[in-house]
Amino acid sequence: MTPATDSPNGNSSTFLKADYASPTETKTFIHPLPSAATTSTKEKTTYLSALRKSVIQLQEEVNGFLTTKMEEDKALATRAGMKVDDQAEEENYGEEKVEDDS
Repeated sequence: MTPATDSPNGNSSTFLKADYASPTETKTFIHPLPSAATTSTKEKTTYLSALRKSVIQLQEEVNGFLTTKMEEDKALATRAGMKVDDQAEEENYGEEKVEDDS
């Protein structure tokens, strides 16, 4: 997640952005933020409050997206006749799988 200052539509505004990339898909999550004013405590508080809310919303969106992806992957594996360990999949989703040769 990154606070950024160039919006995807070309405007100069602040937004919170997270990018997801896999070999088969990419997705960008974006939440606009008020400008990061540095003059008054009230403006700073407003900005930080909006940032906090956006982080929570963004996290919920990413988690929902990844849960959907996990379910899709599980359905594909099941159709292919593979057994899926739900606990291991959840712990390692999005991580590179390394085989243990021991």
